Amino acid sequence: MFAKKTVKDVDVRGKRVLVRVDFNVPIAEGEVTDDTRIRAALPTIRYLIDHGARVVLMSHLGRPSGAPDPQYTLKPARRTLQRLVGRNVAFSPEIVGPEAEEAVGRMIDGEILMLENVRFHPGEKKNDPGFAQQLASLGDIYVNDAFGAAHRAHASTAGVAEYLPAYAGMLLTREVDTLNGILIDPDRPFVAILGGSKVSDKFGVIDKLIECCDTLLIGGGMAFTFLVAKGLEVGDSIVEADWVEPAKQMLEKARTAGVDLVLPTDFVVATEIVDDADTRIVGREEIPVGMMGLDIGPSTIELYKGDIASARTIFWNGPMGVFEKKPFETGTREIAVAVGRNNRAQSIIGGGDSAAALRKFGLDDRVTFVSTGGGASMKLLEGAALPGVDALQDR
Repeated sequence: MFAKKTVKDVDVRGKRVLVRVDFNVPIAEGEVTDDTRIRAALPTIRYLIDHGARVVLMSHLGRPSGAPDPQYTLKPARRTLQRLVGRNVAFSPEIVGPEAEEAVGRMIDGEILMLENVRFHPGEKKNDPGFAQQLASLGDIYVNDAFGAAHRAHASTAGVAEYLPAYAGMLLTREVDTLNGILIDPDRPFVAILGGSKVSDKFGVIDKLIECCDTLLIGGGMAFTFLVAKGLEVGDSIVEADWVEPAKQMLEKARTAGVDLVLPTDFVVATEIVDDADTRIVGREEIPVGMMGLDIGPSTIELYKGDIASARTIFWNGPMGVFEKKPFETGTREIAVAVGRNNRAQSIIGGGDSAAALRKFGLDDRVTFVSTGGGASMKLLEGAALPGVDALQDR
């Protein structure tokens, strides 16, 4: 049960509700190319307008340097939101100040206003109290529905909650409940799949998952650090030398806990990461010097598919290889297909590249839940504090 108060615990009618959403979406030629995160915020936005709130939205987009930058404007997100909600969304080119205050003052019940990119202000990432207070002056209630930014202690995610009654939105609530659920009481067998390039990025999650999963399937570049920890040579494949010893400890922890930590048995190798790469399939003990492992091989795919098919809970974060390049996409695609085919399991995707892979292969509607926050989902699973959640009112 989510431990924080939610938007449904407060009367919002006639109130100015300041809502932090995560509209950090990809944009090309002035148009949103993937509206997943905007769609994910719709339940909270619709609930608020249906209940007579005056909805003031704020979000970041990209990494501007604390000053206005046209390439990071939220105007394309505003147009997409208008289309999705079927009503006008007003826009304030100011985040705070007289123009923003005037725009909020003109609102009537059920209307929506979007503020410009909060990262155009230098106080956002610094969690500056003065900026947080200015944001808070635009609302009567604060709602955080930006799970993807909940691990950041910024003015719009944590600071503003010091000055307004603060509640969770529906997306944030579902994200936290779903991810906590697989740690506390998963249906078994629980199979976790972790990929990506670096063990260092996932070490805390690996440590936590070993305490609750039955099988842990490892892919991507991080597999090579584990293989070196087992005494294997891996050619020119990526290895984090400083993490070989911790990887040995994780292998031992998994063995002691009775968790099957599975490493790839074969790889697709090449000398360079290009679309027309000359590739070979080799066993994990046969990677030549001068070549890199860039995808899991066919034997590993079949091995992993067997574990995935028998699972009743699946968590997946991180690709099996460099799936952006066609010669190295097969492993990630086949794992995605296998997860999607297991309709008896609760399948949870931890955002980031795994979510991008599902969309690339047209499989995002075949899983139970896709997190909108890769970094936030990893922090939550490893047990780290999420400032954007901690700042909300307790039940």
